[in-house]
Amino acid sequence: MEGYLKISFLNDFIFCPKSIYLHNIYDNFNAYAFNETPQIVGELKHKNIDQSSYSTRKDILQGLPIYSEKFKLAGKLDIFDKKKGSLIERKTKVKKVFTGYKYQLYAQYFCLKEMGFNVKSLCIYSLEDNKKYKIKLPDKKETKKFTNFIKKIENFEPSSCRLIKNKDKCANCIYASLCF
Repeated sequence: MEGYLKISFLNDFIFCPKSIYLHNIYDNFNAYAFNETPQIVGELKHKNIDQSSYSTRKDILQGLPIYSEKFKLAGKLDIFDKKKGSLIERKTKVKKVFTGYKYQLYAQYFCLKEMGFNVKSLCIYSLEDNKKYKIKLPDKKETKKFTNFIKKIENFEPSSCRLIKNKDKCANCIYASLCF
């Protein structure tokens, strides 16, 4: 894969590598033509971050475009409190902290570090139930796992993807009808 990888794709790739391929095909279409209710709700809940209206404090960065030359990643962070060094990734409802969630946060962390920011803590915040999940900063072992995961995505070939039907995952995939 050339160019920059969207940070939002990290969780999607773990969910289903083929969904990234299909997402890119549909990227130029109106999202409302194929998005389901969970995607629409997620976009609406993310609106105040995207419009930088979550906070008026100058030390709170919101919706900031970020990038990493090292990992070839690009995206936007949700919230970074410069004063506290706290990076927060918001999700509509967290039932379990999945590896993909953690990798999205790691990606934002590595981008911010590369951009010269001092990140001291990581957190995933569940909007619907107001719960915070503290995530440890990546150590050498976690950084190596993350690096290998990025390489796996970079080397992914959609044609080599075997169709694996996972009832639980496919039931929540907006592209499921294209895979059967």
